[in-house]
Amino acid sequence: MLFGKYINRYYLKYAPLFIIGILALLAVDWIQLYIPEYLGEVVKILNTGGDKERIITLGIYVIIVAAGMFLGRFLWRITLFNAAFRIEAEMRHQMFLKAEALPRQYYHETKVGSIMSWFTNDLETISEYFSWGTIMMVDAIFLGIITTIKMVRLDLWMTLICFAPLILVVVWGFMCEKFFMKKWDERQNAYDKLYDFAQENFTGIRVVKALVKETKEIHAFAKIAKKNADTNISFARLSVIFDVFIEVIISLIFTFVLAFGGWFVWSFVKGQAIPIFGYEVDLTADKLIEFVGYLDILIWPMIALGQIVPMRSRSKASLARVSNFLDVEILVNSPENGIKLENARGEIEFKNFSFHYPTYDASSLHEISLTIKPGETVGVVGKIGCGKTTLVNVLLMMYNVTPGTLFVDGNDIMSLDIKALRNQIAYVPQDNFLFSDTIENNINFGLENGNEETAIKGAKFAGVDKDIKGFKEGYQTISGERGVTLSGGQKQRISIARAYVKDAPILILDDCVSAVDTKTEETILHNIQEERKDKTTIVVASRVSTVMHLDKIIVLNEGHLEAFDTPKNLLKTSPTFIKMVKLQELQKESEGGNQ
Repeated sequence: MLFGKYINRYYLKYAPLFIIGILALLAVDWIQLYIPEYLGEVVKILNTGGDKERIITLGIYVIIVAAGMFLGRFLWRITLFNAAFRIEAEMRHQMFLKAEALPRQYYHETKVGSIMSWFTNDLETISEYFSWGTIMMVDAIFLGIITTIKMVRLDLWMTLICFAPLILVVVWGFMCEKFFMKKWDERQNAYDKLYDFAQENFTGIRVVKALVKETKEIHAFAKIAKKNADTNISFARLSVIFDVFIEVIISLIFTFVLAFGGWFVWSFVKGQAIPIFGYEVDLTADKLIEFVGYLDILIWPMIALGQIVPMRSRSKASLARVSNFLDVEILVNSPENGIKLENARGEIEFKNFSFHYPTYDASSLHEISLTIKPGETVGVVGKIGCGKTTLVNVLLMMYNVTPGTLFVDGNDIMSLDIKALRNQIAYVPQDNFLFSDTIENNINFGLENGNEETAIKGAKFAGVDKDIKGFKEGYQTISGERGVTLSGGQKQRISIARAYVKDAPILILDDCVSAVDTKTEETILHNIQEERKDKTTIVVASRVSTVMHLDKIIVLNEGHLEAFDTPKNLLKTSPTFIKMVKLQELQKESEGGNQ
């Protein structure tokens, strides 16, 4: 059996399926033992010239047994495999929920390829053990025991001859279990690296092609693929050696049975029974046929006993990998009885707010104090790396913050229910992500009942409606993975449309108009001021022109709040803002001079 805190509950949950399946398996194991008995009786009738009609009856019995075996095998297959697949599906669902809850930091440290390997290869390995592993375990124990009992009743010494080598199988299996686990873990890790490399290259295929690095990447992939192949071959070699050992033992047992059994039968026919330690072996031809039949049945439990060891080793290694993933601590959680924020006014207040990322000791933001009033449209500017994105990310509770330093509508953000808080915010990140779906569905992603009308409304707000209608399929155009079929500006505007149609009290635009032309940018900003008059909007920008007409602007300088005021006042009080304005004016003059 396979035990662990994430799978133990499934034994109870799917107990009816396991019980029915195991009972059907036991029934099949039991009734198939009648076949050697019937064959032995047929041989006895043929040797002694008994009732020939009895042979026909025995033939009918064999057909009945075969039919019973067919029904029993059908039953245990649909129950045990059903339970195994359900366990796999539920564990995958549990892992998916975990993946959704994990912080962004985890995905910075763990590659997607490794995670996908846990979701596929490792879960399939665990499922295999619940299905085939259960079958092998039951057969190895029950069928092996009852077959052995029948063999002992036929002839004790012949049974001992069979079981002397079988001890070697058991010892060999226990010796190899830990080694199998180590090899399987190496194999899975090699596959993770292969998956990681392939996923990364396919994602960045445009960069590879643009820099003409196809050959270099092919050679790099070949090295990783060879390492993966060598690791798989090493594991396969170990498995083959193990299986060959089992096959050799089985062949030796059959050789011993036929050799000694034939000798015993021949001696009995001659009337010279062989005494062994005072016990005379009186093995007849019909008993030998019956014994060989039992031995033939015993082969499967012996093979199962051999295969269950590497299978259990693989599943234990895979379960350990899955458990490690499920054990990852979720650092950002909703508090118990957290406040469910609804119909937020959009007031945001920072009180001596400081923040540093978990992986860094240095603070990204230092003692920020400001209040964004409901309905204000506020810009955030500053040099690269000054903390602009960090300032808006903390509002989404991507990371824990110090209690009593950040408030939304007067509520400490650490006291709010995370899902309810995020539902009050529409967010457009720097890295505009689109799903491989229709443009309509991408725009309506945040809505429960979105339609083409809502998508068109959002597209017009973002100034991308004409572009979409220019496509052959219009709003039913498939954007491709990560929006690969669209330009950077189109992706940005569709992302803005997606955030707009959510109609949230707070809208955050994180430098998401950098890839659009000035005219389109002005259209979007104008629409924000017209259509979101009573709602809070925060616009992070690299260009000063983007925020010059907003209500207020936050100016950050190396993580500190340099100023928070109207654009007009900042031109008098903020050195960083004044410098940014002058640099932008020089850039315009330079561009104009080169035309």
